[in-house]
Amino acid sequence: MGKRVAVVGASGAVGVEMLKTLEKRNFPVDEIRLLASSRSAGKTMQFKGTDVKIEELTKDSFKNIDIALFSAGGSISKEFCPIAAEKGAVVVDNSSAFRMDDSVPLVVPEVNPEDIKKHKGIIANPNCSTIIMVVALNPIYKLSKIKRIVVSTYQAVSGAGAAAMEECIEQTKSVLNGTPVAVDKFAYQIAFNLIPHIDVFTDNGYTKEEMKMVKETMKILHDPAIRISATTIRVPVLRSHSESIMIETEKKLSVNEIRNALKNAPGVVLQDDPSNKIYPMPLYTSEKYDVAVGRIREDLSSDNGICLWAVGDQLLKGAALNAVQIAELL
Repeated sequence: MGKRVAVVGASGAVGVEMLKTLEKRNFPVDEIRLLASSRSAGKTMQFKGTDVKIEELTKDSFKNIDIALFSAGGSISKEFCPIAAEKGAVVVDNSSAFRMDDSVPLVVPEVNPEDIKKHKGIIANPNCSTIIMVVALNPIYKLSKIKRIVVSTYQAVSGAGAAAMEECIEQTKSVLNGTPVAVDKFAYQIAFNLIPHIDVFTDNGYTKEEMKMVKETMKILHDPAIRISATTIRVPVLRSHSESIMIETEKKLSVNEIRNALKNAPGVVLQDDPSNKIYPMPLYTSEKYDVAVGRIREDLSSDNGICLWAVGDQLLKGAALNAVQIAELL
């Protein structure tokens, strides 16, 4: 039976992907309602070959809606997710508003699908970097508990939205043409540069983005004892986040055991043949659903350590696809 679905933040980078993903995966939609700010209201978007008009988001937008996919930022989610849930919709929220709320499940379908059952009207989509990491690490975690994770991320500009992608392109043109570079979306020029600063810095010297990876991973894996340190970096790549991950496991695991576990894992594609120059790259993971994992090797600096490299499209698996997969499980 078809569902009545609302997409909140429909005109944003993730909203556009949510719509495409619902269509591509043939999600049973009887009625689609596209909701956004007054700025976008009145414009149309295509869904299954039909023009659908964007409506302005109001408190009355969720009448008769079964599932509401939110990707319009934390403040909108805080205000409107409870309203949508109250009206009877199940909300899948892509913002950070409810992720650390104990009464809200934080779900990656390949990792902790059973947590969906605990929902009270709202389910949270984790941070894009967290999703990519836990999809890659969960098959290993099943072989042995992971005691420690050290991760550095190389995050695409689309993680900061459609306007940030445009800025990266325009800045690149300016640098190549020798004209002045306009900086707006980032603290510094991103073209031909990288910036070790995503979100705001907290008192411990880590950014909020880094602390999201720490806290969310503990919640998703139900393991508050796991020790995690993250450094998140913005790079001049348009799409797909990359992550260099070092883990320490309780049991000694061989590289082959890990390769075999990843080879058969849902949502993972193994690309690990360095002698033939096969390893994951943003160029080839963009617009793909799976998280690509490669460069798997023993960590020379610790006894039970393994290093690996994971890359995933953060607009899809890191956001829109994960939300639609949750809706499919519902």
